[in-house]
Amino acid sequence: MQLGVIGLGRMGQIVVDRVLDAGHDVVAFDLEPEAVATAADAGAEPADSIPDLVARLDGPKRIWLMVPAGEAVDAALEELESHLDADDIVVDGGNSYFEDSVRRAQSCPAAYLDCGTSGGPAGAELGFSLMIGGPERAYDELTPIFDAVATGPDGHEHMGPAGSGHYVKMVHNGVEYALMQAYGEGFELLHEGRYDLDLEDVASVWNNGAVIRSWLLELCEEAFREEGTDLGDVADRVEGGSTGTWTVQEALEQEVPLPLIYTSLSERFGSRAENGRFSRRLANRLRYGFGRHEIQRRE
Repeated sequence: MQLGVIGLGRMGQIVVDRVLDAGHDVVAFDLEPEAVATAADAGAEPADSIPDLVARLDGPKRIWLMVPAGEAVDAALEELESHLDADDIVVDGGNSYFEDSVRRAQSCPAAYLDCGTSGGPAGAELGFSLMIGGPERAYDELTPIFDAVATGPDGHEHMGPAGSGHYVKMVHNGVEYALMQAYGEGFELLHEGRYDLDLEDVASVWNNGAVIRSWLLELCEEAFREEGTDLGDVADRVEGGSTGTWTVQEALEQEVPLPLIYTSLSERFGSRAENGRFSRRLANRLRYGFGRHEIQRRE
């Protein structure tokens, strides 16, 4: 199968690599020539513009967007619009707001799949978890591609109509916020408590059979191993927050109480105005662990 990939940042390059490794063909484009060159070195056919990418695709066009959520998605779709028809398929693999995905699905000439993507750059070797909304026939047609990008057939699922994939990913991120907050608070108590503990050892033993073992806890263990029990110069500042905000806004509209997710979001915002909380320093470091987001350091 042939796939066009637009957007070759960390996640986009992983999509290219995994699709190529599965034996499919890739045409790749990015605004940065260096990123296109990297994809070409991996075996992709390089394109120098979106129209050039479309021209290099045979038959019904299958295109994966991996660009930042918001205006970049709309800009790419606007440039693609005149080149698409109902036989084509477009996948938005970014963290788009689900209502934007519904709007785009209604206006896009092609079948539009909103694909929530979890796993981050650190999960590249295993593959991603994909939550996909949109026409089921388009999902079925692209199953070989989803098998390649995900952890395998069990790593992706059709969630429902347009918007549902990004909706599920939005809630996933809200849960992620709360889990990070819970681990952060637990380790803060251990750090400030009555015993002189090696937190890497604590995380390690918890990761071996404990009820609360998880990949995030493995990343806690990694953080203490690389930064030290006191987290060194990792700052009390946690970036991000858009998907958590969307989750809380949706909960308010649906009148569903989400106290843990709301509190974790508030802590994230509070980290930008206050200093000193160990839990927020660990959350800062965990964002690097799963997403390779920049670690904020103390001066």
